[in-house]
Amino acid sequence: MTPSNPPRDESTASPGALLLPGADLDSTAHLMNRISSQLASQLSLVSLDGRRRPEQPALVVVAHGSRDPRALSTVRTLLDKVRALRPGLSVHLGHIELNEPLLPDTLTALGDREAILVPLLLSRGYHVKRDIPEMAAATRVRARVAAPLGPHPLLVETLYSRLVEAGWCTRMDDTTRGRTAVVLAAAGSRDPESKVDTGRTAQLLSDRLGVPVVPAYATTAAPRVPDAIEALAASGRTRIAIASYFTAPGRFATECAEAAPWIASAPLGTHPAMARLLLHRYDQMTNLRGASNHTPAALAG
Repeated sequence: MTPSNPPRDESTASPGALLLPGADLDSTAHLMNRISSQLASQLSLVSLDGRRRPEQPALVVVAHGSRDPRALSTVRTLLDKVRALRPGLSVHLGHIELNEPLLPDTLTALGDREAILVPLLLSRGYHVKRDIPEMAAATRVRARVAAPLGPHPLLVETLYSRLVEAGWCTRMDDTTRGRTAVVLAAAGSRDPESKVDTGRTAQLLSDRLGVPVVPAYATTAAPRVPDAIEALAASGRTRIAIASYFTAPGRFATECAEAAPWIASAPLGTHPAMARLLLHRYDQMTNLRGASNHTPAALAG
Protein backbone atom coordinates (compact mmCIF):
# COMPACT_ATOMS: atom_id res chain seq x y z
CA MET A 1 0.00 0.00 0.00
CA THR A 2 1.33 3.43 -0.93
CA PRO A 3 1.72 5.69 2.13
CA SER A 4 -0.32 8.88 2.21
CA ASN A 5 2.81 11.00 2.52
CA PRO A 6 5.52 9.04 0.70
CA PRO A 7 9.14 10.01 1.31
CA ARG A 8 10.76 11.78 -1.58
CA ASP A 9 14.25 11.80 -3.00
CA GLU A 10 15.74 14.90 -1.40
CA SER A 11 18.71 14.74 -3.79
CA THR A 12 16.49 16.13 -6.57
CA ALA A 13 15.32 19.15 -4.58
CA SER A 14 16.92 22.57 -4.36
CA PRO A 15 18.79 23.61 -1.19
CA GLY A 16 15.99 26.00 -0.33
CA ALA A 17 13.38 23.26 -0.59
CA LEU A 18 15.38 21.13 1.81
CA LEU A 19 14.80 23.67 4.54
CA LEU A 20 11.04 23.44 4.37
CA PRO A 21 9.32 22.07 7.51
CA GLY A 22 8.35 18.42 7.38
CA ALA A 23 11.13 17.34 5.01
CA ASP A 24 11.73 13.61 5.25
CA LEU A 25 15.25 13.70 6.69
CA ASP A 26 16.89 11.36 9.14
CA SER A 27 18.90 14.02 10.92
CA THR A 28 20.45 17.48 10.72
CA ALA A 29 23.63 15.83 9.48
CA HIS A 30 21.66 14.26 6.65
CA LEU A 31 20.33 17.71 5.71
CA MET A 32 23.81 19.24 5.69
CA ASN A 33 25.15 16.42 3.55
CA ARG A 34 22.41 17.08 0.99
CA ILE A 35 23.08 20.84 0.88
CA SER A 36 26.87 20.40 0.67
CA SER A 37 26.52 17.86 -2.13
CA GLN A 38 24.23 20.13 -4.14
CA LEU A 39 26.48 23.17 -3.73
CA ALA A 40 29.55 21.15 -4.70
CA SER A 41 27.70 19.79 -7.71
CA GLN A 42 26.87 23.30 -8.93
CA LEU A 43 30.40 24.60 -8.35
CA SER A 44 31.93 21.63 -10.19
CA LEU A 45 30.19 22.78 -13.39
CA VAL A 46 32.30 25.95 -13.54
CA SER A 47 36.01 25.89 -14.42
CA LEU A 48 38.62 28.26 -12.98
CA ASP A 49 38.31 30.56 -16.00
CA GLY A 50 34.56 30.89 -15.44
CA ARG A 51 33.45 28.73 -18.37
CA ARG A 52 30.85 26.04 -17.85
CA ARG A 53 32.23 22.50 -17.88
CA PRO A 54 30.43 19.63 -19.61
CA GLU A 55 27.93 18.16 -17.16
CA GLN A 56 28.76 14.77 -15.71
CA PRO A 57 26.15 12.04 -16.06
CA ALA A 58 24.05 11.74 -12.94
CA LEU A 59 24.52 8.63 -10.81
CA VAL A 60 21.22 6.90 -10.06
CA VAL A 61 21.57 4.10 -7.54
CA VAL A 62 18.79 1.59 -8.09
CA ALA A 63 17.72 -0.28 -4.96
CA HIS A 64 15.19 -3.08 -4.89
CA GLY A 65 13.05 -1.73 -2.06
CA SER A 66 11.95 -3.36 1.18
CA ARG A 67 9.14 -3.28 3.71
CA ASP A 68 11.77 -3.17 6.46
CA PRO A 69 12.33 0.53 7.33
CA ARG A 70 15.98 -0.23 8.15
CA ALA A 71 16.64 -0.90 4.48
CA LEU A 72 15.71 2.60 3.31
CA SER A 73 17.74 4.19 6.11
CA THR A 74 20.73 2.02 5.19
CA VAL A 75 20.56 2.91 1.51
CA ARG A 76 20.26 6.63 2.23
CA THR A 77 23.32 6.50 4.50
CA LEU A 78 25.24 4.59 1.84
CA LEU A 79 24.41 7.26 -0.74
CA ASP A 80 25.66 9.94 1.64
CA LYS A 81 28.98 8.08 1.75
CA VAL A 82 29.06 8.06 -2.05
CA ARG A 83 28.46 11.82 -2.07
CA ALA A 84 31.26 12.33 0.46
CA LEU A 85 33.68 10.41 -1.77
CA ARG A 86 32.63 12.33 -4.93
CA PRO A 87 31.32 15.76 -3.81
CA GLY A 88 30.72 17.14 -7.30
CA LEU A 89 28.64 14.20 -8.48
CA SER A 90 24.85 14.39 -8.72
CA VAL A 91 23.65 11.28 -6.86
CA HIS A 92 20.04 10.09 -6.85
CA LEU A 93 18.08 7.13 -5.53
CA GLY A 94 15.34 5.12 -7.22
CA HIS A 95 13.59 1.91 -6.12
CA ILE A 96 12.25 -0.91 -8.25
CA GLU A 97 9.33 -1.41 -5.86
CA LEU A 98 8.06 -1.04 -2.28
CA ASN A 99 9.82 2.26 -1.40
CA GLU A 100 9.72 5.85 -2.60
CA PRO A 101 11.14 7.31 -4.66
CA LEU A 102 10.37 4.76 -7.34
CA LEU A 103 12.86 4.62 -10.19
CA PRO A 104 10.50 6.00 -12.88
CA ASP A 105 9.78 9.05 -10.70
CA THR A 106 13.48 9.68 -10.12
CA LEU A 107 14.23 9.42 -13.83
CA THR A 108 11.29 11.62 -14.82
CA ALA A 109 12.59 14.34 -12.50
CA LEU A 110 15.93 14.26 -14.33
CA GLY A 111 14.25 15.21 -17.62
CA ASP A 112 16.43 14.50 -20.65
CA ARG A 113 19.67 14.47 -18.68
CA GLU A 114 22.29 11.78 -19.16
CA ALA A 115 22.38 9.28 -16.27
CA ILE A 116 24.17 6.11 -15.32
CA LEU A 117 22.03 3.64 -13.41
CA VAL A 118 23.97 1.46 -10.98
CA PRO A 119 21.92 -1.43 -9.55
CA LEU A 120 22.35 -1.93 -5.83
CA LEU A 121 22.00 -5.62 -6.64
CA LEU A 122 24.56 -8.36 -6.20
CA SER A 123 24.16 -10.47 -9.34
CA ARG A 124 22.61 -10.62 -12.78
CA GLY A 125 18.91 -11.38 -12.98
CA TYR A 126 15.53 -10.20 -14.20
CA HIS A 127 15.71 -6.81 -12.47
CA VAL A 128 19.06 -5.95 -14.08
CA LYS A 129 18.27 -7.41 -17.50
CA ARG A 130 14.65 -6.32 -17.91
CA ASP A 131 13.05 -4.18 -15.21
CA ILE A 132 15.64 -1.42 -14.94
CA PRO A 133 16.28 -0.99 -18.69
CA GLU A 134 12.55 -0.96 -19.42
CA MET A 135 11.87 1.65 -16.73
CA ALA A 136 14.67 3.78 -18.17
CA ALA A 137 13.44 3.40 -21.75
CA ALA A 138 10.01 4.74 -20.74
CA THR A 139 11.51 8.12 -19.75
CA ARG A 140 13.39 10.91 -21.52
CA VAL A 141 16.60 10.21 -19.60
CA ARG A 142 19.60 9.23 -21.70
CA ALA A 143 20.34 6.25 -19.52
CA ARG A 144 22.99 3.57 -19.41
CA VAL A 145 22.67 0.67 -17.00
CA ALA A 146 25.81 -0.54 -15.26
CA ALA A 147 26.56 -4.08 -14.20
CA PRO A 148 25.35 -5.33 -10.82
CA LEU A 149 27.78 -5.03 -7.94
CA GLY A 150 28.86 -8.66 -7.92
CA PRO A 151 31.03 -10.50 -8.26
CA HIS A 152 33.84 -8.14 -7.26
CA PRO A 153 36.77 -8.14 -4.79
CA LEU A 154 35.28 -5.14 -2.96
CA LEU A 155 32.29 -7.30 -2.05
CA VAL A 156 34.66 -9.94 -0.70
CA GLU A 157 36.41 -7.24 1.33
CA THR A 158 33.04 -6.26 2.81
CA LEU A 159 31.99 -9.85 3.52
CA TYR A 160 35.30 -10.57 5.23
CA SER A 161 35.05 -7.43 7.35
CA ARG A 162 31.49 -8.25 8.42
CA LEU A 163 32.51 -11.79 9.42
CA VAL A 164 35.39 -10.47 11.51
CA GLU A 165 32.99 -8.06 13.23
CA ALA A 166 30.76 -11.04 14.04
CA GLY A 167 33.59 -12.98 15.67
CA TRP A 168 35.42 -14.73 12.85
CA CYS A 169 38.84 -15.97 13.95
CA THR A 170 41.46 -14.56 11.61
CA ARG A 171 44.01 -17.14 12.79
CA MET A 172 43.09 -20.82 13.06
CA ASP A 173 45.11 -23.97 13.59
CA ASP A 174 44.68 -26.79 11.07
CA THR A 175 42.27 -28.73 13.28
CA THR A 176 39.96 -25.74 13.74
CA ARG A 177 40.15 -24.85 10.06
CA GLY A 178 39.16 -28.41 9.17
CA ARG A 179 35.95 -28.04 11.19
CA THR A 180 35.06 -24.57 9.86
CA ALA A 181 32.98 -23.56 6.87
CA VAL A 182 30.82 -20.67 5.68
CA VAL A 183 27.41 -20.48 4.04
CA LEU A 184 27.09 -17.47 1.76
CA ALA A 185 23.41 -16.65 2.28
CA ALA A 186 21.86 -14.83 -0.71
CA ALA A 187 18.34 -13.91 -1.75
CA GLY A 188 18.01 -16.31 -4.68
CA SER A 189 16.87 -15.98 -8.29
CA ARG A 190 15.52 -18.19 -11.08
CA ASP A 191 18.09 -16.73 -13.45
CA PRO A 192 20.98 -19.21 -13.88
CA GLU A 193 23.45 -16.36 -14.34
CA SER A 194 22.57 -15.11 -10.87
CA LYS A 195 23.72 -18.43 -9.42
CA VAL A 196 26.93 -18.22 -11.45
CA ASP A 197 27.65 -14.77 -10.01
CA THR A 198 26.89 -15.84 -6.43
CA GLY A 199 29.03 -18.93 -6.87
CA ARG A 200 31.92 -16.82 -8.06
CA THR A 201 31.64 -14.59 -5.00
CA ALA A 202 31.58 -17.70 -2.79
CA GLN A 203 34.79 -18.94 -4.41
CA LEU A 204 36.53 -15.58 -3.95
CA LEU A 205 35.50 -15.51 -0.30
CA SER A 206 36.71 -19.09 0.17
CA ASP A 207 40.09 -18.11 -1.26
CA ARG A 208 40.24 -15.24 1.23
CA LEU A 209 39.18 -17.28 4.27
CA GLY A 210 40.92 -20.56 3.52
CA VAL A 211 37.78 -22.64 4.25
CA PRO A 212 34.89 -23.93 2.12
CA VAL A 213 32.20 -21.35 1.30
CA VAL A 214 28.91 -22.75 0.01
CA PRO A 215 26.41 -20.45 -1.73
CA ALA A 216 22.84 -20.96 -0.50
CA TYR A 217 19.59 -19.08 -0.79
CA ALA A 218 16.73 -17.72 1.27
CA THR A 219 14.16 -18.41 -1.44
CA THR A 220 13.59 -19.43 -5.07
CA ALA A 221 16.93 -21.19 -5.73
CA ALA A 222 18.60 -24.26 -4.25
CA PRO A 223 20.20 -25.19 -1.98
CA ARG A 224 18.31 -23.36 0.73
CA VAL A 225 20.37 -22.11 3.65
CA PRO A 226 19.23 -24.80 6.16
CA ASP A 227 20.02 -27.53 3.62
CA ALA A 228 23.53 -26.17 3.04
CA ILE A 229 24.13 -26.04 6.80
CA GLU A 230 22.94 -29.64 7.19
CA ALA A 231 25.18 -30.89 4.36
CA LEU A 232 28.25 -29.16 5.80
CA ALA A 233 27.56 -30.52 9.28
CA ALA A 234 27.22 -34.05 7.85
CA SER A 235 30.68 -33.67 6.29
CA GLY A 236 32.23 -32.83 9.67
CA ARG A 237 32.15 -29.04 9.43
CA THR A 238 30.77 -28.22 12.89
CA ARG A 239 31.79 -24.52 13.00
CA ILE A 240 29.54 -23.03 10.37
CA ALA A 241 29.24 -19.26 9.88
CA ILE A 242 26.60 -17.42 7.87
CA ALA A 243 27.96 -14.67 5.62
CA SER A 244 25.02 -12.37 4.94
CA TYR A 245 25.03 -11.55 1.23
CA PHE A 246 22.32 -8.91 1.40
CA THR A 247 22.72 -5.19 0.78
CA ALA A 248 20.59 -4.15 3.77
CA PRO A 249 18.63 -5.56 6.71
CA GLY A 250 15.36 -7.28 5.93
CA ARG A 251 13.33 -10.43 6.41
CA PHE A 252 15.57 -12.76 4.42
CA ALA A 253 18.73 -11.52 6.12
CA THR A 254 17.13 -11.98 9.54
CA GLU A 255 15.87 -15.50 8.79
CA CYS A 256 19.25 -16.61 7.46
CA ALA A 257 21.09 -15.18 10.48
CA GLU A 258 18.73 -17.00 12.84
CA ALA A 259 19.66 -20.31 11.18
CA ALA A 260 23.38 -19.88 11.92
CA PRO A 261 24.90 -22.71 14.01
CA TRP A 262 27.83 -20.49 15.00
CA ILE A 263 28.12 -16.82 13.97
CA ALA A 264 26.27 -14.71 11.42
CA SER A 265 27.57 -11.53 9.88
CA ALA A 266 25.57 -8.35 9.35
CA PRO A 267 24.40 -7.38 5.84
CA LEU A 268 26.85 -5.50 3.60
CA GLY A 269 25.13 -2.22 4.46
CA THR A 270 27.13 0.99 4.58
CA HIS A 271 30.61 -0.51 4.61
CA PRO A 272 33.04 1.95 2.93
CA ALA A 273 33.89 -0.61 0.25
CA MET A 274 30.25 -0.59 -0.88
CA ALA A 275 30.38 3.14 -1.61
CA ARG A 276 33.63 2.67 -3.51
CA LEU A 277 32.09 -0.15 -5.54
CA LEU A 278 29.09 1.95 -6.56
CA LEU A 279 31.46 4.62 -7.85
CA HIS A 280 33.60 1.98 -9.56
CA ARG A 281 30.59 0.73 -11.53
CA TYR A 282 29.69 4.33 -12.39
CA ASP A 283 33.25 5.04 -13.57
CA GLN A 284 33.30 1.89 -15.69
CA MET A 285 30.29 3.18 -17.60
CA THR A 286 31.62 6.71 -18.01
CA ASN A 287 34.84 5.27 -19.42
CA LEU A 288 33.09 2.75 -21.67
CA ARG A 289 32.84 4.26 -25.15
CA GLY A 290 30.10 3.22 -27.48
CA ALA A 291 27.84 1.72 -24.83
CA SER A 292 24.21 1.44 -25.94
CA ASN A 293 21.55 3.27 -23.99
CA HIS A 294 19.40 1.19 -21.64
CA THR A 295 21.72 -1.84 -21.94
CA PRO A 296 23.38 -3.40 -18.88
CA ALA A 297 27.13 -3.63 -19.34
CA ALA A 298 28.56 -7.12 -18.99
CA LEU A 299 31.39 -5.91 -16.79
CA ALA A 300 33.39 -8.21 -14.54
CA GLY A 301 35.74 -6.94 -11.85
